[in-house]
Amino acid sequence: MAGRKRTFVIKTKLGEREIARDSVIYFPHGLIGLDDKRDFVLLQVRENSPFFLLQCITDAGLGLLVADPYPFLPEYNVKLEQAEKKILQVENIRQIAVLVTVTIPRNRPDDTTLNLSGPIILNTKARIGLQAPQIDAKNPTHFRLSDVQRAAAKDRPQDSPEQPVAAPASMPETDE
Repeated sequence: MAGRKRTFVIKTKLGEREIARDSVIYFPHGLIGLDDKRDFVLLQVRENSPFFLLQCITDAGLGLLVADPYPFLPEYNVKLEQAEKKILQVENIRQIAVLVTVTIPRNRPDDTTLNLSGPIILNTKARIGLQAPQIDAKNPTHFRLSDVQRAAAKDRPQDSPEQPVAAPASMPETDE
């Protein structure tokens, strides 16, 4: 008897994609406002882009633009409660990846923001995800990406060419 295929094809906002079954991320509680959507896959929008699409595998129209916040905000701090760590089946904090949703207003890309109040936490080993609302007043609820570009331009010598923001390499640890 033949085993299940290791890949399947889904329709996404980026077109049809072949997905490995072991790349599916399960959200036991869904996402805020999307409680009935549990199975997602993380797709890179394009090579060298800091943005990813968190695509629901059962709904082609449901894909959230997300990014690793740390290239933009190295001091961003996420707190996880013990119950959240249990849901995520965290054995080692290095299994954790943090993503935030990205909002790009129509016809106003300079107003692109990161939503810092509702990070999406992934256990990259167990392939389990959870949205973990943050109530820490130290962090703003949103962060405009143009603020990073303005700060970089201010710090850059006048004759130096503009450097694009690099794609995320790794995620720092979260609070234990």
